[in-house]
Amino acid sequence: MFDLYRNNYKLESSKISFTNYQIKTQKRVFMNKKSETKVKKISKESFMHILFFITACVSVLAVILICVFIFANGIPAIAKIGFKNFLFGKIWAPEQDIYGIFPMIIGSFIVTLFALLLGVPLGLTTAIFLARFCPKKLYQPLKKSVELLAGIPSVVYGFIGLTAIIPLVRSISGGSGASILSASIVLAIMILPTIASVSETSIKAVPPDYYEGSLALGACRERSILFVELPAAKSGIMAGIILGLGRAIGETMAVIMVAGNQAVLPRGLTKGIRTMTANVVLEMGYASGLHKDALIATAAVLFIFILIINLVFMIIKNRKN
Repeated sequence: MFDLYRNNYKLESSKISFTNYQIKTQKRVFMNKKSETKVKKISKESFMHILFFITACVSVLAVILICVFIFANGIPAIAKIGFKNFLFGKIWAPEQDIYGIFPMIIGSFIVTLFALLLGVPLGLTTAIFLARFCPKKLYQPLKKSVELLAGIPSVVYGFIGLTAIIPLVRSISGGSGASILSASIVLAIMILPTIASVSETSIKAVPPDYYEGSLALGACRERSILFVELPAAKSGIMAGIILGLGRAIGETMAVIMVAGNQAVLPRGLTKGIRTMTANVVLEMGYASGLHKDALIATAAVLFIFILIINLVFMIIKNRKN
């Protein structure tokens, strides 16, 4: 009898030992799988970190290479022509080795300024309407229409300006119609979707407490939007304006088709003008020697102006913050 109990006890003990062994084995397998999964996760994260780092380095390298190419070819040309003669010279005559880009500098800034004067109010009011006043049934069609404007090629805008805006300006003011005014109108339409989209996103990002608090204090809907939400969204709105400014000052094809392309100082809104970008595109195809270097130097001056504009915007934004 005692032997039977002892045998049963040994059998149960062996079963328990086997069960414990199975549990330990399963735990070990589970821990191994968990560690393998963790290692795979870490390896994927490391791979993505390396990929993102390489992408960022490529972007930075591209900017550096562009700067090196432009300034390596542009600065010697400016030094050979003369800094004062190049930037402040009023005559552009490559056949006589006279390279003064002052008319193109003034032309670029005037066209961009008038484009902003027309485009910013249109873009901002469009953003306000889409963000706060647009009925739900109309929102998607209008939003898609604004986004579609941003995707239209520059040459199409130029063709519209050539066939519609130039004849209108010609019928009102006389002359050829290819002028500062025509170029400014075309550029205003081109920068409108950029300003409208970025401004709308910024207005919608303002916490609703601002708007509701203004209404609770007795302000009407319009005053709450204009004097509460817009100041709160000014950082994003300024970013949209800067993006529009960059597109306006760097636009080429549409401006070539409607601006008149006269390398002279502006003599009125209805007179022709040539911008720096148009000057480079019009003459780069056949330029050589110092003429080609002068065109690259023109691109370098334009590049510096855009950098200065972005730097000023960043300084203003940081001071406000």
